[in-house]
Amino acid sequence: MLKYQVSQHIQKTVLIPVCRKNRFLSSFYYCFFSKEFSREHQKVLNGKYTHIKALKSNKPNEFHLRRETHRLEKGLTMKEQRPLFALDYINDVVHNYKILNTEYWNNPGSVDTDLLLWSESIISKYFASVDPHPTVSKAKSVFENIKHFKRPKELLEVAAELPVPYFRREREYNSVTYEDMLKLSLQRRSVRWYMDKPVPRDLLEKAVTIATLSPTACNRQPFEFRIFDSEELKNVIGSIPMGIKGFYENIPVFVVVVGKLSAYLSERDRHVIYIDGGLASMSFMLALETLGLSSVPINWPDIEELEKKMENVLHLKDDERPLMLMGVGFADPDQKIPYSQKKSPQYLIKYN
Repeated sequence: MLKYQVSQHIQKTVLIPVCRKNRFLSSFYYCFFSKEFSREHQKVLNGKYTHIKALKSNKPNEFHLRRETHRLEKGLTMKEQRPLFALDYINDVVHNYKILNTEYWNNPGSVDTDLLLWSESIISKYFASVDPHPTVSKAKSVFENIKHFKRPKELLEVAAELPVPYFRREREYNSVTYEDMLKLSLQRRSVRWYMDKPVPRDLLEKAVTIATLSPTACNRQPFEFRIFDSEELKNVIGSIPMGIKGFYENIPVFVVVVGKLSAYLSERDRHVIYIDGGLASMSFMLALETLGLSSVPINWPDIEELEKKMENVLHLKDDERPLMLMGVGFADPDQKIPYSQKKSPQYLIKYN
């Protein structure tokens, strides 16, 4: 114990003040004196490796196709669209689109068909919009010989709109006012006590539908919602985080948002799973309120012991990390909720 205290004292009084001064010494500190980032380092490298391996071995990579299709889509929405663009990656887009279509026909159910429909629509729009060029012609020839997935006839009328860029004026504006949004935001509080009432899965799925409409970098949506509503499993999940020991068994449903670092090729994007997962989680919680459900976001600090437990319970892959947890259920109206005073805008805004 004394040895540990001496070590901590040296770190706080000598190592941290010195090593913080430049990046090399900071890396030196975290390499030899602290392992706080070691899990993140390994997860980021595993994500990068998984992404590269899929591309090199011509394996399906939905994240890559999502990003490249979104790049094409942005080019098609430019105010003054260039007559030629994407020459450096259009063959890559078509190649990956072909791989995923082939995977679908070989293993139906393994590929997101909405992704295939969106990608096919955007690529078709691209070929119809750019000027002739040898690179474009080569890609178009490959594209025209692909066995495309087509939407089943019974769904054609339901999804009459093509998933292509559209003018803002073409979408109907909703009637939700600022006051409505403020009321909903005030209604959404962190609820810790719930009624003993099962949560219908269709309501959870509706809330996830709203969550998927949250913005994500290059439309990659690098997350999953792992939902636990069986009494035994949800209590296993609830027993892992800190800070909820006194009430977790009362929560009917636990949701674990899992991020996938294999969505990215570069370390520069290592934080995007947390940003995109957070945006989706907020939309999810607001959607729950409109469906008569309440929620409680649960703090998930990066603690190695707890990370190991969660990884084992969720059977996470080498590139996956738990981003946050949420409890969900029908709020007990006779139990209290913390007031939780929020900061005023004047303390949060700095103009220019």
